[in-house]
Amino acid sequence: LEFKSRIVDLGVRLRLCFSAARLTMVAENGIALTSQNSRSAQRDGANGGSEKKAGKNYEDWLPITSSRDAKWWYAAFHNVTAMVGAGVLSLPYAIAHLGWGPGVVVLVLSWIITLYTLWQMVEMHEMVPGKRFDRYHELGQHAFGDKLGLWIVVPQQLIVEIGVDIVYMVTGGTSLKKFHDTVCEGCKKIKVSYFIAIFSSVHFVLAQLPNFNSVAGVSLAAAVMSLSYSTIAWGASVDKGQMPGVDYGIKSSSTTDAVFNVFNALGDVAFAYAGHNVVLEIQATIPSTPDKPSKVPMWRGVIVAYIVVALCYFPVALIGYWAFGNSVEDNILLSLNKPKWLIATANMMVVIHVIGSYQIYAMPVFDMMETVLVTKLHFSPGLRLRLIARSIYVALTCFIGITLPFFGGLLGFFGGFAFAPTTYF
Repeated sequence: LEFKSRIVDLGVRLRLCFSAARLTMVAENGIALTSQNSRSAQRDGANGGSEKKAGKNYEDWLPITSSRDAKWWYAAFHNVTAMVGAGVLSLPYAIAHLGWGPGVVVLVLSWIITLYTLWQMVEMHEMVPGKRFDRYHELGQHAFGDKLGLWIVVPQQLIVEIGVDIVYMVTGGTSLKKFHDTVCEGCKKIKVSYFIAIFSSVHFVLAQLPNFNSVAGVSLAAAVMSLSYSTIAWGASVDKGQMPGVDYGIKSSSTTDAVFNVFNALGDVAFAYAGHNVVLEIQATIPSTPDKPSKVPMWRGVIVAYIVVALCYFPVALIGYWAFGNSVEDNILLSLNKPKWLIATANMMVVIHVIGSYQIYAMPVFDMMETVLVTKLHFSPGLRLRLIARSIYVALTCFIGITLPFFGGLLGFFGGFAFAPTTYF
C-alpha cells in the first residue's frame, strides 16, 4: 500500500510539472507573438504613413491637382481656348451641307444643349460632400462604378483629346504654310510636313510647363487670337459681299452623298463644341471651400466663355455661308484671298491659337500618362520623367499629323463617336 501511494504521488507530481511547463511555453509564445505584432504594427504604421505622404506628394506633383489658385477669368479663357478652335472656320462648310433652316437650328440647339450639360458638369464637380471630381473619368467612376466608369469615359476622352491635338498639329502646320505662301509668293514652295514639324517644335518646350495655371498666359493669348481671327473671317466676308450667282442649295451628287455630308456636318458642329472634355480638369485648378465652392467662379467663367463662343460661331457660320453659299471651302480663310495682309494675319492668329489649344487638350493626357507611369510602372515623379513622357507624346502627335495630313477629314467620324457622347449626352 505504501509503495502504491508513492507511485500515485509521483504521477501527480509529474503531471503538475508537465502542466507548469506547458503554461510557461504558452506564456512565452504569447509574449513573443505580442512583441512581433507590436513590431509589425509599428512597421505597418510607418509604411502607411510614408505611403500616405508619398500619395500626397504624388497628387501635388500631377498637372491637374498641383495648383489650385486659379481665378474665374482663368476658367473663362481656358474654356474659350478649348472650345473656339479651328473648328469655327469649318462651320460655314457644315451649314452648306445642312442648309439654312436645319443649319441654324443645329447651331443654336448645340449652343443651348452644351451650355446646359456644361452647367451640369460644373455642379457635379463637388456634389459629394468633401470630395472633388477633378477629372472627367472620376465623375464617370462615381456614376458607373470604378471599372465600368473608367472604361466608358477614358477611351472616349483620349480619342477626343489626342484626336484634337493631332488635328491642331495639322492645322497649325497648314496655317503656317498659308501664311508663308501669302507673305512670300515668289519663294520656293515648302511641303506642309515641314511646317508641321516647325509647329511641333514649339510644343516640345511648352509641354514642359507643369500645370494649367502655368499655361494661363499662353491660353489668354490663344483666346484673344480666336476672337480676332473669327472677327477677321466674318468681317472680310461682309466686305467681300455675296458671290455672283451664289447658290444655297444642298450640294451633293446623290442621296447617299447628301446623307453622309449631313452626318459629317453634324460631326463638325460637335467638334466645335468639344470643350467639355477638359472642363472638370479646369475647375480642379480653382480653390474651393464650403463657404465659397469652386462652382461659383467656374460658372462665371463659363458664361463669359459662352458669350465669346456665340460672338465667334454665329457670325462666322452664317455670314460665311451667306457670302459663298455651297461653294465655301472647308476652311473659310481659303475662300478669302484678299486682302492678302489680312488673310496672312488671320492665319498667324490661327497658329497662335492652336498652340494654346494644343496645350489645354494635352494637359489631361499628361495627367493620365504620369499617373500610370508613377502608380502602375513605379517610376519616380520628377523632371526627367515629365521631360521624356511629354516629349514622346508631342513627337507621336507630330508623326501622325505628318503621315496623315488628311486627319481633319476624320473629324466627322470622331465627332459622332466621341465628341457627341462626352459633350451632348
